[in-house]
Amino acid sequence: MSLPVPLLTIGLLLASNVFMTFAWYGHLKFKAAPLLVVIVLSWGIAFFEYVLQVPANRIGHGHFSAAQLKTIQEVITLSVFAIFSWTYLGERITWQHGVGFTLIAGGAWFIFHDWG
Repeated sequence: MSLPVPLLTIGLLLASNVFMTFAWYGHLKFKAAPLLVVIVLSWGIAFFEYVLQVPANRIGHGHFSAAQLKTIQEVITLSVFAIFSWTYLGERITWQHGVGFTLIAGGAWFIFHDWG
């Protein structure tokens, strides 16, 4: 039994974003690490992001438009990042973040509606 295209696409994008977030921001807890080491490790982590991201977009395109895929990606990115910055980096999520994310979600709502 295969998974429905939307579920598979979103699942792969979610997993790829976890890798991407650690590749881009995980090193912030290790500021003493040499920059070159951090860059190489980040590239290594980002490889797994691409291993998931590319198939997600290939599988999803056709069911979703490219603009819809990008919108899904951005909403997932912000959601994963908010959780990451709160749990891993120990940063507060403020009401301003909530308002900004809500406005972005509103934009996503427009992308997915056919105004015909």
